[in-house]
Amino acid sequence: MNLIQYFRDSRAELSRVSWPSRAQVLEGTQAVLIFVVALTLIVYALDLLFSNLMRVVLP
Repeated sequence: MNLIQYFRDSRAELSRVSWPSRAQVLEGTQAVLIFVVALTLIVYALDLLFSNLMRVVLP
């Protein structure tokens, strides 16, 4: 397969893709950001818990 045919086939395939709407992209982005912030807070809380626990166990 030559390079020109590859690009033609790629373009044809991309025309068949069902792209998400702007609202769907924003909704997905919001969900990811909320998940990342929640996970960050959980890891931070666990870090505080274990660091304080280590201070108590190993004076």
